[in-house]
Amino acid sequence: MDAPARPWPPPPPVGAYAEERELFRLLQNMLEELLIHKPDDPIQYMINHLKQNNDDAPRICVLGPPASGKTTVAMWLCKHFDAIRISQETLLFKEILTLTKEAKACKERKQKIPNALWANLIQERLSNVDCIKQGWILEGFPENQEQAWMLQSSGIIPRHVVVLYAPDTVLIERNSGKRLDPFTEEVYHTTFNWPSDLLVQQRLVEPEDLSEQEISKKLLEYHRNFPGVFQIYQKILKSINADQPSVDVLSQVLTYVQTRHRSAAPFTPRILFCGPPGSGKSLQAALIAQKYGVVNICCGQLLKEAVADKTKLGELVKPYIDSGYPVPDNLVMKILAERLNALDCVTNGWVLYGFPRDVEQGEQLQKSHIIPNRVFFFNLPYESIMERLSQRRIDPVTGERNQRLQVKQDTWGLDLEQIWKCF
Repeated sequence: MDAPARPWPPPPPVGAYAEERELFRLLQNMLEELLIHKPDDPIQYMINHLKQNNDDAPRICVLGPPASGKTTVAMWLCKHFDAIRISQETLLFKEILTLTKEAKACKERKQKIPNALWANLIQERLSNVDCIKQGWILEGFPENQEQAWMLQSSGIIPRHVVVLYAPDTVLIERNSGKRLDPFTEEVYHTTFNWPSDLLVQQRLVEPEDLSEQEISKKLLEYHRNFPGVFQIYQKILKSINADQPSVDVLSQVLTYVQTRHRSAAPFTPRILFCGPPGSGKSLQAALIAQKYGVVNICCGQLLKEAVADKTKLGELVKPYIDSGYPVPDNLVMKILAERLNALDCVTNGWVLYGFPRDVEQGEQLQKSHIIPNRVFFFNLPYESIMERLSQRRIDPVTGERNQRLQVKQDTWGLDLEQIWKCF
C-alpha cells in the first residue's frame, strides 16, 4: 500500500485526552528535570520522577522589603497547602544540614554568608523527601540577581513568585512595632496585630536590628537589588500591595498562587455557545470564527446543509424539517459528529451553537467524545429576548431566515443550569 501524501491528524479523542491529562506539561517537566540534573540513567530518573507524583506540589517564593509581611504570608501559605517553609532563619537554626556549621560560623564572625553557600544550603534542604512530596515556600530568597541565577542553575525554579510592596514610610513604621513569638515564629505588631492571648503577649520579643537607621539601610539595598530579581522572574511574578488589611493581602496571594500559567502546549479551541434564542450566539460565533480562524458551526444550518446535499443522513432528516418536527437526537449527533471530526475542525478548532439544548443532548455530546474546552452561557432578560425576536426579518436577497421559536422564560434558566452540569 502506498504511503499517504501527508500524515493523518490524530483523532479528536486523542487530543482531548492529552489536554485533559496535561500530557504536554508532564513531558515538559520531565525534560526540564533531565536537562538540569543530567542523570547518567535518564530512563530510571524519569521513572523515579513519575513515582514522586509531585508536579502539583507548590513551589513558591515570597519576596519583599523588610517589614512587608513576608513571614506572615509564608506561614499562612504553609498552613494552607501543608507545605514546608524555608527561610534563612530556619536554615541556620532549625535544620541539621552538612553546610549549616559553615554558615553559622560566618554568622558568628559577623561576616556575610556567600551567595553560593546560601544556594547550596537551599538545594540540600529542598532535596529532602518532605519538600519533594509536600512542596515548599521559600521566604525572602533570592535577594539579588546572583542568588536567583544560582538557584536556577541548581534546578530550583519556582512556579510562582509573590512580591509584597509598600511605601518606605509604612515599612519603617511597621518595623518599629514588630514583635516575634519565639515559640511559633508568628509575627505580631503593637498597633496592627496584637495577640489577644496573655501568654503570647508575655513571650513576645523584639527582633534584632529594629533601629530606623538599620531598616533604612536594608530598604536601600532592597531597592537596589530588586530590579535584577524582577528581570529573571518577571513571567511568573506578581506584585501585591502589602499596605492593606492582611485578609485582603492573603486573599490576593492565594488567588495568584492557585492559578496556572499559560501553557505552551498545542491548543485547538473547541468552543460551545449556549443561550436562549435572541441572545446573540450566531453573531458572536461569526466574530470568533473570523478573528481566530476556527470553523463556525450552527447545528440548525448543518441539518439544512445535509438535506440540501441529499446525503443519506440528510434524507432521513428531511421529513422532520419539512413537517416542522424536531429532528431526533441520534440523527443530529451523527451529523454533528461527522462534521466536528472533519479535518478542518480537528486542525483549526470550532465554535458550535444551537446544540445542546437540554441536559440529555449535553450528555450525548460527551458520550460521543465531543468535549469542548471553552463553554459560554449567554443570558439576558426575558423582555430583551422577546424584543430581539420580534424584530427579526427575512432577507429576500440571501434567503436567510430565523425560525420563530417559542421562548419559555422559566424553563430556559433551568435548562442552562442542567447543561452547565454536563461541562
